[in-house]
Amino acid sequence: MDEPGIFISFEGGDGVGKSTQARLLGVWLGEVTGREVVLTREPGGTALGQVLRDAVLHGDHVDARAEALMYAADRAHHVATLVRPALERGAVVVTDRYLDSSVAYQGAGRELAADDVERISLWATRGLMPAVTVLLDADPVLAAERRASVEGKGAPDRLESVGAEFAARVREAFLDRAASEPHRWVVVDAAGAVDDVQAQVRVDVAARLGLGAPTPGAAEARA
Repeated sequence: MDEPGIFISFEGGDGVGKSTQARLLGVWLGEVTGREVVLTREPGGTALGQVLRDAVLHGDHVDARAEALMYAADRAHHVATLVRPALERGAVVVTDRYLDSSVAYQGAGRELAADDVERISLWATRGLMPAVTVLLDADPVLAAERRASVEGKGAPDRLESVGAEFAARVREAFLDRAASEPHRWVVVDAAGAVDDVQAQVRVDVAARLGLGAPTPGAAEARA
């Protein structure tokens, strides 16, 4: 990364708690760095992204290659109009999913060529990669049970309703990518309580970014 800001992504299967953990980490990073914090997501981090999100997750059947291209289109617009401008002004950007999700879901899950899927997104984003990627890892069965227990969550989308074999391939793809790039990834067991998972996320992210060790309890009270 050449930008002065800090780019962090959260990855993992559906139901592992990415949105919650990303928000909590953003609160803490804002406090300890004094920087602007931008919380976003893929797909849907922009107005165009929301249209693409509705189409790909809640619309009719989408061919696997078309699905991969739609995610790449969302990512190109997301980076150009929101992520990169925020990084250029020195903000901390925390995104719920980035290109690793496409490699895991459309590559391993849909069984497309993972290298092709990654290459499309790297071209779309002009090679922008996070400084740190947090993988929240949990058994897909546990994650599905958690998601089902959330009140008001609504019917599962196209990717949340995939079968066990698909979910297992996605999880394995995330773990393989984390193992192949240990300088970028931190893997956190997402099976514990929200506060316990967040505490570990902060310790690992602080270590990667060279920040001071987190103070237990203080940020949680303010959040």
